[in-house]
Amino acid sequence: MVGADGPTHHGSFDMVYLRVFPNMVVMAPGDQYDIDPMLDFALGHTSPVAIRYPRANLEVVERDAQPIELGQAEILDWETDGMILACGAMLGACVRAAEQLRELHGLRVGVVNARFVKPLDRVTVCKALEEAAFVLTVEEGCLMGGFGSAVLEAASDAGIPTAHVRRLGLPDRFVLHAERDEQLAEVGLDVEGIIRSAIALAQNVGLSLTELGVDTDPDRNHGNGAGSKPASAALSAKT
Repeated sequence: MVGADGPTHHGSFDMVYLRVFPNMVVMAPGDQYDIDPMLDFALGHTSPVAIRYPRANLEVVERDAQPIELGQAEILDWETDGMILACGAMLGACVRAAEQLRELHGLRVGVVNARFVKPLDRVTVCKALEEAAFVLTVEEGCLMGGFGSAVLEAASDAGIPTAHVRRLGLPDRFVLHAERDEQLAEVGLDVEGIIRSAIALAQNVGLSLTELGVDTDPDRNHGNGAGSKPASAALSAKT
């Protein structure tokens, strides 16, 4: 999302159309720590590589960042109440949402930095689908054909049920002029929107919560489609 540049400049469809090409590698850095290693990886790789990053500043998620390896996601925290599979610049918001879900609502939710849209880390994805009570995919791209769709494709190929999976991303319409934070909030991709979706999904699968305190009305989230120490998102952002 690019704020006031308008709906034709959001880059909503790039992950969708890039991942369909044979031999294409599509990466999305989760934060500043991912950028340089992804560039090094791309320069040394033998097939075409796309790195999908936002125009906005990338946050820094404080952690011991793992090396970039082809088709491997980075596991920040692993939990069995729920797992958030974060694609690209949504990582910081997902980490903050997971922290609040744990502290305020008693939900132990892990976070994965997907890093690769193609090839997808199917091992990590399927492990999350099998072990977690619910799985939430979060991407700053259109829902149809995007990262969340790739997760559902992997589940289908592996014969894993997906009733406990929900996808967050951009809806099937153009998001009009506004500041970027306002646009993300409009489609449920801010921290509060992610928390609402996670709580609604947790309730749907029968998990108990210590305290709600969040409006879980799905109509407010227009972008929603069909145990270690958590990483923390730094308050400052870097270019």
